[in-house]
Amino acid sequence: MSGKLEKVLIANRGEIALRILRACKELGIKTVAVYSKADKELMHLGLADETVCIGPAPSKESYLHIPAIIAAAEVTGATAIHPGYGFLAENADFAEQVENSGYIFIGPKADTIRLMGDKVSAKDAMIKSGVPTVPGSDGPLPEDEETALAIAREVGYPVIIKAAGGGGGRGMRVVHKEEDLIESAKLTRTEAGAAFGNPMVYLEKFLTNPRHVEVQVLSDGQGNAVHLGDRDCSLQRRHQKVLEEAPAPGIDEKARQEVFKRCVDACIEIGYRGAGTFEFLYENGRFYFIEMNTRVQVEHPVSEMVTGIDIVKEMLSIAAGNKLSFRQEDVVIRGHSLECRINAEDPKKFIPSPGTVKHFHAPGGNGVRVDSHLYSGYSVPPNYDSLIGKLITYGKDRDEAMARMRNALDEIVVDGIKTNIPLHRDLVRDEGFCKGGVNIHYLEHKLAHQE
Repeated sequence: MSGKLEKVLIANRGEIALRILRACKELGIKTVAVYSKADKELMHLGLADETVCIGPAPSKESYLHIPAIIAAAEVTGATAIHPGYGFLAENADFAEQVENSGYIFIGPKADTIRLMGDKVSAKDAMIKSGVPTVPGSDGPLPEDEETALAIAREVGYPVIIKAAGGGGGRGMRVVHKEEDLIESAKLTRTEAGAAFGNPMVYLEKFLTNPRHVEVQVLSDGQGNAVHLGDRDCSLQRRHQKVLEEAPAPGIDEKARQEVFKRCVDACIEIGYRGAGTFEFLYENGRFYFIEMNTRVQVEHPVSEMVTGIDIVKEMLSIAAGNKLSFRQEDVVIRGHSLECRINAEDPKKFIPSPGTVKHFHAPGGNGVRVDSHLYSGYSVPPNYDSLIGKLITYGKDRDEAMARMRNALDEIVVDGIKTNIPLHRDLVRDEGFCKGGVNIHYLEHKLAHQE
């Protein structure tokens, strides 16, 4: 590993901060853990070489406070900053300020984050690279009413209007009838301006029963890129992923290989650097690009399990200026992997459940991995996302991975707070999900019928 990455500041918390710290330790890189006043009990603080408190509990005053993070790098002599996911991970201004301050940003260049962070410019870049996209306005939806109506007619109803700067399921509206289009566009523009500071919207065909399938890539920004296969993330509630798996079951193999090639070509075309994910809707044997995540994903472990490649270590190596350590032909996808996101929340009402974990017992056995910062006595603060861990299993095929997940979910113990573990125990025994290939509405329909 290059001396450039002598000391990495981890600008995140929870399980991903611990995951990054472990990768750094394996590579002999020193670590700086930053934390808010609410996070004094985080597990990785005791394992890091140095720790710095960067502010009070609210994210805006700590994990989202750019000057505090850069000041922490300065006082500890860090040479690079890893943003993890969430918080500032896809903030182009942060990436720019990190590099302008003389530190390495472990991720893509700021220009790339900007390009892919705006849905309209991202779609335009994908069209140029030959990546299949959803039919739509191919740019901002014009404010001229006749032009907008003509575009929607050509695409065909139902359509969806989306905020260019949106994300996380926010800033979108489905329109089923022509007479509702103009009013819906105006409302979405107003909401987008207020929520994201960008009133631009675009229009796409609304796919009725798609699956959510994504492609993991690694690219060194030096003309080399590879894919690590696909993942199915269709089990979602309110656009938030709940359970993921790799590879995606029941995908047309010709369409799969074609989209893999297009994603790799796009990485080289845009000069992508680091780990990234191309997200698609998949319906009737066709892929439709929706967005690119310019960071490590929550669900990256399932790709690691089926390829044997450590995505975080590769990110560190690329940031140090190295070329990819392997080629596409070295990537072999073997077996199957599932990941359940464990959240501190009521399993029926989905209300966050912070508090003290009285007892934590992690499951074990062949093909079981637990990515979590939990321990007995840890207090889950009320200030952040409710994700407290990820339970991952691997098997020679989907059935074995599923059987191991059932066992692991029966073994795991988290006492003192409510979690969504009962929901996962139900899902891995659900007949429709066990068959494979459910669409993005499946979980919400299932939950609605249980109420």
